[in-house]
Amino acid sequence: MVVLAGLSAFPITPADTAGRVDTHLLRKFVARLVEAGVDSIGLLGSTGAYMYLDRAERLRAIEAALEETSGRTPVVVGIGELRTDNAVHRAQDAKAAGASAGLLAAVSYTPLTVDEVYEHFVTVARESGLPLVIYDNPFTTHFRFTPELVARLARVPGIIAIKSIAGSPDETSAHLHLTRENAPEGFSLGYSADANSTEAMIAGADTWYSVIGGLFPGICVEIVRAAQRGDAAEARRLNAQLDPVWDLFRQFSSMRVIYALTDILGIAHIVPPRPILPLDADARRRIAEVVAHLPAGIAK
Repeated sequence: MVVLAGLSAFPITPADTAGRVDTHLLRKFVARLVEAGVDSIGLLGSTGAYMYLDRAERLRAIEAALEETSGRTPVVVGIGELRTDNAVHRAQDAKAAGASAGLLAAVSYTPLTVDEVYEHFVTVARESGLPLVIYDNPFTTHFRFTPELVARLARVPGIIAIKSIAGSPDETSAHLHLTRENAPEGFSLGYSADANSTEAMIAGADTWYSVIGGLFPGICVEIVRAAQRGDAAEARRLNAQLDPVWDLFRQFSSMRVIYALTDILGIAHIVPPRPILPLDADARRRIAEVVAHLPAGIAK
């Protein structure tokens, strides 16, 4: 079973306005991440627009990414759905294609209870056989995984990790300590929210689930390696170089900024899935100014 640690880089999923995935371009994105030495690839995450793609297109994306990695880099696939049976099917698709794990959020329209979320995760784990990462994304799902629920789920066979939202350094350190105290040995504790994730890694988190890592993998790998060897000063120095990007994320959202950056850097011209609109000209000018002042080599 895969052990998740280090940098998990999340690329966008290039698709046309009809939701047809550009598998050729996706393979190029994935190849960049493999070459950069990321520890895993988070395919079809929130930035990867998994909820905007149908089953067939998700599967095409998974197959293209896994063909490109050729087993060199583990791939964690977003499998969230409103219905439990559909989430089972997405997990089965990912497992059959060769994914290392599935990233499962408590997606809902009607607010879910703790027992409903527990049964949802247990069912997907049992019926798919795909190792699962709990995706605690309360700003989107409006459901927060308590330490008690995480402790219950962490003891379910096949549930191997959690991706939480990193807050302030003190909040994240306390959350990490409490979760580690209640989870079994070997259960991987990871964080997203890029601006705060360097401090999470310094505090002892296992994994950084990174949006910017999907576009700027090199510097993110360096940050993680510095944190892993206990060089907090170097990790913070490198992270500070990305502070202007974190400001953009706070103002416009990471997903919108990543789409704009991909275009501004000349990597690819891709628009986000509707109803999300591309950023306007003023926002793009600001992003371009930030890019122009980033240290040389970061945007590679």
